[in-house]
Amino acid sequence: MTLTAATGPSDANTRTAAAPAAVVREWNAIATDTIKTSLGPRPSGQVAIWEGFVSVAVYNAVVGIEGGYALYKWRERGPAKASSAAAAATAAHDVLLTYFPAFKERLDTAYADSLAALPAGQARDRGVDYGKRAAARIIELREGDGRFADVPFTASPAPGVWRPTPPAFQPFIDTWLARLRPLLLASPQQFRPGGPPAISSSRYAEDVQEVKAMGAKTGSGRSAQQTETALFFSGNLVEQVQTAVRDHATRHRLGIAETARLFAAVNASATDAVVTAWDAKLHYGSWRPITAIRLADTDGNPATADPAWEPLLLTPPHPDYIAGHTTVAAAVARALTGILGTSRIDLHVPSEVTGTTRFYGSADDLNRDVVDARVWGGVHSRTADVAGCQAGTRVAAWALDHYFQRVAKDGTRPSSPTRTAGQDRLAEPKCGDDND
Repeated sequence: MTLTAATGPSDANTRTAAAPAAVVREWNAIATDTIKTSLGPRPSGQVAIWEGFVSVAVYNAVVGIEGGYALYKWRERGPAKASSAAAAATAAHDVLLTYFPAFKERLDTAYADSLAALPAGQARDRGVDYGKRAAARIIELREGDGRFADVPFTASPAPGVWRPTPPAFQPFIDTWLARLRPLLLASPQQFRPGGPPAISSSRYAEDVQEVKAMGAKTGSGRSAQQTETALFFSGNLVEQVQTAVRDHATRHRLGIAETARLFAAVNASATDAVVTAWDAKLHYGSWRPITAIRLADTDGNPATADPAWEPLLLTPPHPDYIAGHTTVAAAVARALTGILGTSRIDLHVPSEVTGTTRFYGSADDLNRDVVDARVWGGVHSRTADVAGCQAGTRVAAWALDHYFQRVAKDGTRPSSPTRTAGQDRLAEPKCGDDND
């Protein structure tokens, strides 16, 4: 069941000397604020990239000292008596400062406050030193990864092919995300789905008719609750996830290593979900519903064009297939079920757009609402939503079979995944009307 309330999650950022895990939550909040302020209302998946970089650096800084989990692409363990809280703050600070140097003053002030709240001495100093090395490792790994490369979208306008949409008619935004070296996957196309339905197909016609009827700005068939769902998920999904995960970690009193692992699994999976979505968008380049509906008399499918049709939400400047929102949401959901070992994700998700918070007890419910929301918002076909959800689930499932695994005290781990069939059933969320 999904419940909506006017109250927000509990305060996840209160830290005491006895709760070092709060340092991880605190720096996640700082990272989210820094990224949001820097990028502004950019309709792109770029936010997830930076969250992923920070989270894996913090993860290495913490588990390299605390142990219990395999390091991410690093072999350097930290001093046993070092402060993992100091290491976490340092790693987050240094990664953010590298990529967002304009925020140096506020980052340095927050960092000084974090260190001042920790006991001075050799443990803190060792933690700082190890945190610096953890950050440097991630920065080194990401050199030459394709960020901000010039990746042109070259498809010529034709029936079914994406082109800039009204009212701003912006070009395809951040195409470089389609070629970015993933954090976890072997390549951007590793989980590229098959293509969208042909524009002559009945499936395509059903998609267009549904979004035309249910996603219209005026005169739609939506209920008030469906409209609220579309608006609820119309903002920054990655930011919504950060707040919800901080709250979850606080309420469940996760330790510092467990908190760092949860953020790393969620955000690294979200990073690669964005890369996967943008790869498909660039590869298939399918037009958005607003174009399909306004130019319905050009696609060879028997439908009446509506040149004045408008969606409830503004259409983001990138292709329909696959949907970025559903790909990321499904990756987050699958990462959570994998880390928690249960389909009960227990998330309080806030929305700045509606000013409400929804409780999601299961991954299935979260996926269903995000899939529906993008159709009801008029910005995606259901096929693009479901295909994105399926791809995001596969991304995170593969990621957790290869990264962030538990290890013994000597650092060894099983050579193959140890999930049981029962755990698999619990951990594979559904994708709305996906019955596979």
